[in-house]
Amino acid sequence: MTDSNTARFNSFKAFYPYYLQEHQNRTCRRLHVVGSTLVLLVLFSALLTGQWRLLWLVPLLGYGFAWVGHFFFEKNKPATFKYPLYSLLGDWVMYKDVLTGKIRF
Repeated sequence: MTDSNTARFNSFKAFYPYYLQEHQNRTCRRLHVVGSTLVLLVLFSALLTGQWRLLWLVPLLGYGFAWVGHFFFEKNKPATFKYPLYSLLGDWVMYKDVLTGKIRF
């Protein structure tokens, strides 16, 4: 049985350049950053307040902003559909790379 994340890529290191290629549009990247930031805010809010019902917003915000970026600006299918685990990791590595200035926001 082959894991869908390893079908084409043997490692995240091999996957990440592909992931970045799928995020060339600046608006798409910005929407990813907005969604990821909102996810972090919701997580911290839920932890601080104990309002666990807020957690249902996490996938809605995280994927919602990213998918709008892909379908309307990048005009491609999100990598999540084919490589869900590597794509999730890619979101957070790209987020870090944007915050540190390695990738243009």
